Amino acid sequence: MVKVKLSMIVPVYNAEKYLGACLESVLVGKFDKELVEVLLIDDGSTDRSSDICDYYAKRYSFIETYHIENRGQSNARNYALEYARG
Repeated sequence: MVKVKLSMIVPVYNAEKYLGACLESVLVGKFDKELVEVLLIDDGSTDRSSDICDYYAKRYSFIETYHIENRGQSNARNYALEYARG
């Protein structure tokens, strides 16, 4: 098993208008996707952001989605640090 070298943490709250573009920009990045993980932290979104996160997580093995109660951007980032491996 390859060790993850980089964790990208993306706090998400009601970002359905921009989330797809954000994740597509990550996907075209010039890096070894086996060495990267993308952690999407859905911070209690009330729009379709949750569905978008789940869609990308199902399609790409290096993207993971976590759904939490809305408590703010810094809480979402700190939550992700508990799961980050890079």
